[in-house]
Amino acid sequence: MPDSYDDTYTESQVIMTTVKIIAPFTLTYGLFMVLHGADTPGGSFQGGAIVGVTVLMLAFAFGIDPTRQWLRNSFLVGLVTGGVVIFAGIGLATIVLGGNFLEYDQFYDVLGIKGKWGMEAIEIGGIALIVSGVVITLFFAMASGFTPERRSGSGSNESPGTAPGPTDAEVSDDD
Repeated sequence: MPDSYDDTYTESQVIMTTVKIIAPFTLTYGLFMVLHGADTPGGSFQGGAIVGVTVLMLAFAFGIDPTRQWLRNSFLVGLVTGGVVIFAGIGLATIVLGGNFLEYDQFYDVLGIKGKWGMEAIEIGGIALIVSGVVITLFFAMASGFTPERRSGSGSNESPGTAPGPTDAEVSDDD
């Protein structure tokens, strides 16, 4: 196995141009699925995944590090946390109003708001945000997990000059 590792980013005009053309359409389709999640086949989970994958396409075309700087960790944590808060908040609101968790009929019975709006809030504000944020976060976590110092991908915190321990020893078929 060679000792050198080349992780330089190489721009491809074909990939960059293709992503520039396709990304607006995939983002639009993902948002369409999110906004029609409770009314049509598909839904917010799939729409959130498409929105997240659109960001991944941008990262592949224009570089992972620039995309990671554009979407800071605090934004992604806020996206996922906001989705969880919306989901839990609506569910707990139905309990406070005297129903079960996510029993949308309580909104109509107590406040006069159709239960459909509670479901829409869960779909759009909860599930889509959580899924898109988790897809992007997992991609960035996997992209940063492999370095030349940690070829095994084990995630150990050994410094590059440290001798490999017994768990890092290479095993060959000759043994």
